[in-house]
Amino acid sequence: MRAQAVLHATRGHSNARIARETGLHLDTVRRWRGRFAHGGLPALADCRRSGRPARFSPVQVAEAKVLACQLPAETGVPLSRWSCPELAAELTARGITETVSASTVRRRLREDAPRPWRYRSWIFIRDPNCRAKAQRVLDLYAHTSEGVPPGEREYVVSSDEKTSIQARCRCHPTLAPGQARAMRVNHEYGRGGALAHLAAYDVHRAKVFGRCEPKTGIVPFTNLVEQVMTLRRRQTRPLGCRQRLLPPRPEGHRPLGQCLPNAVMVHTPVHASWTSQIEIFFSIVQRKVVQPNHVPDLTQVRDRLRAFEDRYSATAQPFQ
Repeated sequence: MRAQAVLHATRGHSNARIARETGLHLDTVRRWRGRFAHGGLPALADCRRSGRPARFSPVQVAEAKVLACQLPAETGVPLSRWSCPELAAELTARGITETVSASTVRRRLREDAPRPWRYRSWIFIRDPNCRAKAQRVLDLYAHTSEGVPPGEREYVVSSDEKTSIQARCRCHPTLAPGQARAMRVNHEYGRGGALAHLAAYDVHRAKVFGRCEPKTGIVPFTNLVEQVMTLRRRQTRPLGCRQRLLPPRPEGHRPLGQCLPNAVMVHTPVHASWTSQIEIFFSIVQRKVVQPNHVPDLTQVRDRLRAFEDRYSATAQPFQ
């Protein structure tokens, strides 16, 4: 970069133009032009500096980053992902560097390379009608249905189920946080059973209607729909839910459309739970109610979930 600044200067370019074309600061261009004018080509080299010289060359650092940006399986290493100690050992084994510590590797990777010990999962949406289904759901969130705003007596409700919420009785009581000490939860616990939490979320009014059932299925879900319709006592517009395979209807069970003609079912695309706002509420329940918990029986689990629904509905605002 210093040589380029000097070459631009020999063509008669101004310092401002050199700074724009090379990406250097104006003061940097001015300094190296002055040094070259007084000392010639040797003045472009680094001056002697105090302290220990760098142990690893830029090429070695670059090779370490290249290795970190590869999957271990592609390099013949039987690991699922790199860690700093593993990278340090591999760099030494390949002769790229001498003995290097894990902290040095971490410091070099922190500059611009990704963190190879981290990962993010993703899923490919394979629903052929994903765009049409998602568009209908998002239109309802935007308070419109087929270009027409819903009436005052119509509601948009997102519903789903959160399965296997366990009652865990810790072997030792949970300790409250103290000075310079986080809350402490005993790892060992006794199982007190599990239940399913079914909930419906009014997306425009931020109201939650929930119930707990021993298991999931078409009957518990129908009970949730009837609960919502009974509480509203008015005409209700689409009730969104995650598209899934429902179990066979029990003997004598009527379809939902016959039982509640005012409820319109709108399914979200397969593998697109991000379109269902009830999933956001379930994530809040997971963070604030379920983890960590110290509840000895399912009765207390039901009471806590019901109390949290009331607490949340009293102050919540619609999701944006």
